[in-house]
Amino acid sequence: MIFDEIVNDAYEEREYPALLALAHEWSGTRPFRALRVLVATPVFRNTLLQYRALIAGGADLVVGVAGLDSGHEGAGADASNAGAEMPCDPGIVEVLRGTGIPVIGVQEALEMEAAGRGFDLILDCAGQFSACHPRFGFVELTRSGVQFYEKCEHPVYVADSGIVKRIETCLGTGEGYVRALAQLGYDFCLDSGIDGLDSGRDGAGKKFVVFGSGKVGQGIVLQLLRSRADVHVVTDCSRGSCAFLDANGVPVTDCNDLDAVASLVRGADFVVTATGVKSALDRPQVVEALLASGAVLANMGVEDEYGPGVPSSRVLAEKKPLNFILEEPTHLKYIDASLALHAALGELLVNEARECVAGGQDARGPMPAKNAGPMDPPSELEQRILSTTMQDGVIGPELCEMLGGLPNESD
Repeated sequence: MIFDEIVNDAYEEREYPALLALAHEWSGTRPFRALRVLVATPVFRNTLLQYRALIAGGADLVVGVAGLDSGHEGAGADASNAGAEMPCDPGIVEVLRGTGIPVIGVQEALEMEAAGRGFDLILDCAGQFSACHPRFGFVELTRSGVQFYEKCEHPVYVADSGIVKRIETCLGTGEGYVRALAQLGYDFCLDSGIDGLDSGRDGAGKKFVVFGSGKVGQGIVLQLLRSRADVHVVTDCSRGSCAFLDANGVPVTDCNDLDAVASLVRGADFVVTATGVKSALDRPQVVEALLASGAVLANMGVEDEYGPGVPSSRVLAEKKPLNFILEEPTHLKYIDASLALHAALGELLVNEARECVAGGQDARGPMPAKNAGPMDPPSELEQRILSTTMQDGVIGPELCEMLGGLPNESD
C-alpha cells in the first residue's frame, strides 16, 4: 500500500487495528471510487494511516491545511466562517506532495469549487473548511468545530459526539501534554512503562492547575494523577459536579470565583488550559495573576484560551496546542479509533446519499434539509470500531480497564 515504508518503519499493525480493518475492507468495496475527498485532519505521520485507508477505498484524495493560505489576498468573506488553523508537520506535507496528493488551503478549496471542481465529501477538523460546500456533506472530528456547522445546510456527522473520541482524549491527549513537557526538559514525566519517558522522575510535589473539566481536561488530570502530581481543576461549577473528579478527590474551584482562581494561579508550578473556549481566561484578575506567576503555561485547546492579555511568548508553543510540538502529537494507538470513525462516517454519508438516489432523489446537490446540520455517530458503528480496537489493538487491556470510567461530555 501507499506510505508502506514510512508506516512499517514507525508502527506495528496492533497500533492501528481499526484503520487497518477499514483499509482491507475498502480495498474490496471501494466506497469512495471516483469521489473527491478533502481531509483536514492535522497532518502528521500518524494521519498517513487514515489517508491510506481512504485511498484504498478509491478516494481522489486532497489534504487540507487551513494555514497554507492564511495570508492569501482575498481569502476574506468567503472563508470568514472557517475554524482555527491546525499545526502540521512540513515533512509529511512534502511526502504527500511527492506522491502527487494535493495539499491545499481554504482559499484554494473555494476556488476549486468556483471552477466546478468541488468536493464530494469533506472530513474536517475544527471547522477549518466549513465555508465549503461538499456534495454529500461533512464529518467534523472535534467538538470545537461544531459551532461552525450549527446552521449548515449539509449533513454533518460529529465524530466527537460519541464514546470513541473519548479514547483519544482520555488516554492520548493528556499523555501527549506530559510527553511534550518532558521533551522540553521539564523535570516531570509519566509513570514507568509509558513509551519514551524516563521513569526515574515523577510529578510528586508539582502543583498543576488545569482549566476545564471536559474530556480533554479530565484526560490531562488522569495522566497527572498517575504521576502523583498535585492537581487542582478550575471549571464552571454551575454545570454540576464531575463524577470523575469527585471519585479521584481532585479539588475544584469555580471559574467565576476570580480571587480564588488568581490565588491558585500564583501558587502553581504549571497551568494548562483545556476549556475548549477561546479567551476563556481573559479576565483582568486572572490575567494579572498569570503574568505575575512563575508557572509554566500551556494550552491544549484548539483556540487561544488565554486571550490577548497574555502574550504568546509567555505560553509554551506560543499558545498552540502543546502536544503538537511532538513528532506524533497523540500516539497512533490512541488516535486510531478516532481516525477510523472519522473516515467511516464519511462512508456512511456516501451510502446515505446513494440511498437517496435509489429513492429517486438527486444526490448531486446537498442532502435533504431534514438531514442537515450536526448529527451523532450511530452507536452500532462506534461499537464495531471499539470491538476491533479491544480485540486486535495494543491498547485493548488498557481500554477495557478504562471504559467504565471514561469522561462524560465536556462541560
